[in-house]
Amino acid sequence: MRTLLITGPGGSGRTTVAAATAIAAAREGTRTLVLSGDRTDTLGAALGVPTGARPGPAAPDLTAWRPDAAAGFRADLAAFQDRAASVLDLLGASRLDAEEVTPLPGAEELALLRALRDAALSERFELLVVDLPPARQALALLALPAELRRYLRRLLPPERQAARALRPVLGRLAGVPMPADRFYETAARWDVELAAVEAVVADPGTAVRLVAEPGPAGTDALRDTALGLAVRALPVESLVASRVLPDAPADSWLTGPAAQQRKALEEWGQTYTVHPAAHLGRDPRGPDDLAALAVPAGPAPLAAPVEWPVEDRLAEDGVLVWHIPLPGARRDGLDLVRRGDELVLTAGGFRRIVGLPSALRRCTVAGAALREGELRIRFAPDPALWPRDR
Repeated sequence: MRTLLITGPGGSGRTTVAAATAIAAAREGTRTLVLSGDRTDTLGAALGVPTGARPGPAAPDLTAWRPDAAAGFRADLAAFQDRAASVLDLLGASRLDAEEVTPLPGAEELALLRALRDAALSERFELLVVDLPPARQALALLALPAELRRYLRRLLPPERQAARALRPVLGRLAGVPMPADRFYETAARWDVELAAVEAVVADPGTAVRLVAEPGPAGTDALRDTALGLAVRALPVESLVASRVLPDAPADSWLTGPAAQQRKALEEWGQTYTVHPAAHLGRDPRGPDDLAALAVPAGPAPLAAPVEWPVEDRLAEDGVLVWHIPLPGARRDGLDLVRRGDELVLTAGGFRRIVGLPSALRRCTVAGAALREGELRIRFAPDPALWPRDR
């Protein structure tokens, strides 16, 4: 299954493009699921068919799904209270009833991630089109599974779970009951679920389709988004330029805006595969309007994955060089921290903690430079860890 993640600046027409992409793919006979996390049914408005908490048919070969974050949050909270019953009783806490629970901030994002995982594992579809939030929120959402797994590993390291056998003894010594096996089992289950979502995002069949309205604001937003995607090493499949105005007579008020759009389109074409989507003069509604946008079904043939190669320059300079492409990054917005076998990378407000390649773990950082949109980090072998020649 291929997965196409669709995002862009707020108000750029992301949901409309997601719906148009899904319709185009379904009309080609591709079994397609379009997934949205919006609270309001903007996806259903674009498709002309209401969408809801359960996957339902929207057109031949097309299924639409807008998961209910509130219901999922209540179910998760009820399950957590059951598993943590002994701890809650120890603390004298009273349980919450499902009727009094309202979703906390972030519940929609978690519901969307769970739906993404379920859709990928179902093997019912050939194409999954995901209507993500605006770009900044979307990038934080895509980073969430890896971050949560890291927190779980720090709070409950797998190697320490062997201490569960000692809990009865510790409980008697402390005079209070220790956490039950369910606590660890729940953490392990969460880790498996998060790993499944992370695998979908990192899969070679997953790519991002950007949506932006041509103009100075769209260009600035794309530059910021491209840097965030580079930090996550996510490839861009194409760019849909939304609401493209038609050519207008010289005396028309549309002449200036149309010229501004053409300038942006020429600039974007130097970096992306650009698909102009015409301005219909109204909000697209229903399959016919979506087809008139001429958005490609996609995704395009698999592009080369984003790679962070390690260059061996030991013979010439005595270092290994790690090349990390960061288009649009600036030195004053760049920060690097080596933490054990991990690198904490911050660029333009985007942050990622990534494990070092095995060879670099036996090295010390010798310096770094940002040149032509690429970060080059130099590592010198640590004599205490580097294997010696025989």
